[in-house]
Amino acid sequence: MSSKKPSKYVAREPNAEGFIEYTELEHQTWQRLIERQLQIIPGRACDEYMHGLDLLNLPVDRIPQLEEVNSVLRRETGWETARVPALIGFETFFRLLSERKFPVATFIRTPEEFDYLQEPDIFHEIFGHCAMLTNPAFANFTQKYGELGLKASPKERGYLARLYWFTVEFGLLNTKDGLRIYGGGILSSPKETLYALSDEPVRVPFEAVDTLRTPYRIDIVQPIYYLLNDLQDLQQLTEIDLMARVREAMAAGLFEPMFPPKEAA
Repeated sequence: MSSKKPSKYVAREPNAEGFIEYTELEHQTWQRLIERQLQIIPGRACDEYMHGLDLLNLPVDRIPQLEEVNSVLRRETGWETARVPALIGFETFFRLLSERKFPVATFIRTPEEFDYLQEPDIFHEIFGHCAMLTNPAFANFTQKYGELGLKASPKERGYLARLYWFTVEFGLLNTKDGLRIYGGGILSSPKETLYALSDEPVRVPFEAVDTLRTPYRIDIVQPIYYLLNDLQDLQQLTEIDLMARVREAMAAGLFEPMFPPKEAA
């Protein structure tokens, strides 16, 4: 998502032909990341995600060019990726989503941050999110979210961020076959993929106002996840007055955090 903190990463620029060149080490990092995740997501990721992954047919041995992903997304749901610097402001983030463009920073994490980095890199954005953007309900919800965010006040955006966090990033489905993952923040993290379906976290049925009132921290595994029964529940969220739910959540205030405060550095 967006942030105002400076980044130590620099997104790679395309050459005159529109081709982005990466180093051999960067391709190797992608390969290590994707091979590791491909081993653990079957039976844990939702069917819609696995179907989207099949459609994308991502290369394993190299970082894909954005146009390879775009050609599939355009065909399936009218989405495409948008190349962005490492971090973007909220205004740009919401505007891109409202235009069915998913921001992707064209850098990949260093080996030193292989297991976790706070900034979304190309692996997180492509592997974590783009497969889900082939699903119409998920794609429609993400666009609607951008439209709402564009019109929202700064305080309303703070509440909306929690909705995005507990759906697009860390959402779970309660399917007839058991718990399945659709959130990209989980699907791009081996640790969280296993943890989210374990006995440790709290899992509760999704309710819009409760979700909007739930604090989160980006640097820990989530103590709570919200469960949808079906991705069509996301489609239904586009058809209700979500901003009325935001105002209701603002009036009620935030729940007590289920995690300790972050220690000062």
